[in-house]
This record gives sequence, C-alpha cells and structure tokens, in this order.
Amino acid sequence: MRFTFPILTLSHGGAQRMLVELTNGLTAMGHQVTILMPVDGVVSYDVHSTLMRTTHMALQEQDYPSGDVIVSNFHTTVPTSQAASNLGKGIHVRLSLCYEPPFLPDSSLSFPSYHVTEHLIVLSHWQQELIRLNHGITGNIVPIGISSSFKNMNIRHSLQEPLNITAILRKAERGFSWHREQNYLIEQLDHVKNQFSNVNINFISPPDEFNTSEVLQRMKATGKYRFFTPANDEELCYHYNGADIFVSSSIFDTGSLPGLEAMRCGAALVSVYSGGNMEYARHEKNCLLSFRYENRLGEDVIRLIQDPNLRTKLAAQGEKSSHKWTWENSVKLFEQAIRDIL
Repeated sequence: MRFTFPILTLSHGGAQRMLVELTNGLTAMGHQVTILMPVDGVVSYDVHSTLMRTTHMALQEQDYPSGDVIVSNFHTTVPTSQAASNLGKGIHVRLSLCYEPPFLPDSSLSFPSYHVTEHLIVLSHWQQELIRLNHGITGNIVPIGISSSFKNMNIRHSLQEPLNITAILRKAERGFSWHREQNYLIEQLDHVKNQFSNVNINFISPPDEFNTSEVLQRMKATGKYRFFTPANDEELCYHYNGADIFVSSSIFDTGSLPGLEAMRCGAALVSVYSGGNMEYARHEKNCLLSFRYENRLGEDVIRLIQDPNLRTKLAAQGEKSSHKWTWENSVKLFEQAIRDIL
C-alpha cells in the first residue's frame, strides 16, 4: 500500500516516536510510505521512509502525493488531509495520538476535527471510550510499544550510587505541559528529598528543550537535582537503567510511554493514573498508582524507599509484563486496522 503521513515535527516525544516506529515498520514490511513535512519540520529520529518536504511553512492539499491512504494525526493535519482525500489522493484515516480538546489550546478547532472522518485509530481503551462518548466514533486500538533498544542492563548495583529517583521533565515555557503536573511532581520529589536527603533526584529532558528552557536550567543551577539530556535511545536506556524508581505525574496521556519504557529497563514505577497507562499499569502488582486528588505520589515513592522488597518485586513484575508491548505488534495491528478500513 501507498501511505502518506503528514507530520509537522519529529522532535523528541512519545507521539513523534510512535509515528516514526509505525512509518519505519510499514516501510520494513514493504509498503511505500511518504512522510510529508513543512520546510521547517524538525527530525530527531532515524527515518527509513521517504521524507518529502514542502517549500512552505504550512501543508497544503496540493503537496500530497497520490496514494492509497492518508494518515493524519494532530488536529491541524486533518483539514488538508481531508482536502487531499477529496482530490482522490487516498482514503483519510485519523491516527489520534492524543485527544487534544481537553488539554491543548484551540479546542474550538480540535473538537470538530473529530467529525471530519469516521476512520479513526486510537492508542488505548480509555481514549477509545472518551472519543466514542464525545463524538460517536469508535476507533480501532493500536497500542504503544517499546523499542528493542530498551532493556534491563542490570547495572544498578555496579553503579554504586545512592538510590536514584528519576522522572521526565519537559520544557514548560511553551505552555503545553500543564497536564503533566510538573509542579506537583517537583513538589512531591522535594518532599521525598527532605525526608531522605541521601537519594538522588534525577530529571530527564530532551536536549533541545533543556537548552532553550530557562526554568530547567535554573533548576539545575540550584544543585538540588541532576539533569540528563539523552541524545538517543542508547543514552535514554542507560538513564532508565540508572533509576531505581521512575516517577510519572501526568494526568492525561493516551499512551504514557516513558513509564512503560522505564519498566522494561527494570525500574519500579510510581505513577498517577493518566488514562492511557491503565493499559499496562496495575496497582501493587507491577507499580504503585494513585489518583491525582489523593496527593500521595511522594508517599508512594517513600513507601518504595522504605520497602526494598516491594520495590524489587514491583520492578521485576513491571519488567516481565512490559515484554508484551512491542512496536512490531503495533505495526501489525496498524496494518490490519487499515486493511479493515479499506
């Protein structure tokens, strides 16, 4: 099949990673995949598909090549995808990597974008139900996966470091991070540090975001936290492997990939219920979960500090349960969903 994926950016992030994994996987299966990007689109991943850049900042329906399927994603890619489909350039399928209306700006535009095509792919049962209730469309589920680059290297003991508590911290200045509850995360980890001064509090940030964020740089300058800026999966895997406890505070995620990656690398997960993580996270079975209103994220971290047996048990169960989540499976399910639509 001939696929066209209009993509605005492939900078570091869970949604962008899924786009790369799906397009690379489809290409490996023998499909003809074209990624259509604006002239200024960032590419931070290895892309194996055909990359076609326009000569302008905004995508237009005339830019789309002829094909069998057009796969839109973020709501701003939907109008031109449908317009190109109307020109006979392929059936329009929406891959909803996040449900934008509740947490991103321009909900007056993103909400009706779900009325443009009935062909929908989502990442989780939670997201599927949310969209079904709001729009009457039941999307096919294609779950997130984990790259084979991520594995338990069994290096924690050899590092001979204090207990490492690690979380992802993104740039807040652009205003798209409120749903990650990062102030709450920092507050809770500060509480942990006040109780257990010997632990390390580590934050992982995409390099481009850290380098352009005065907030993150000021935090590092305090000396209270260590910041890691992995440039690739190998470095990210190493930092996951250095974490004894991985913490996630997001309250609204369709997939919540970092927690799953950290589990694969042998870290014990402490998280807030975010919707999408209900696909893989089981409280007191392979992680510790709390609802945001309970305000106990820090206490759950402390519980694992004080109970190393529980920490070891949850880490082992988390790693074991993570092995069912592969990008190979995601690509196969995506291809099947497209065939069912066609």
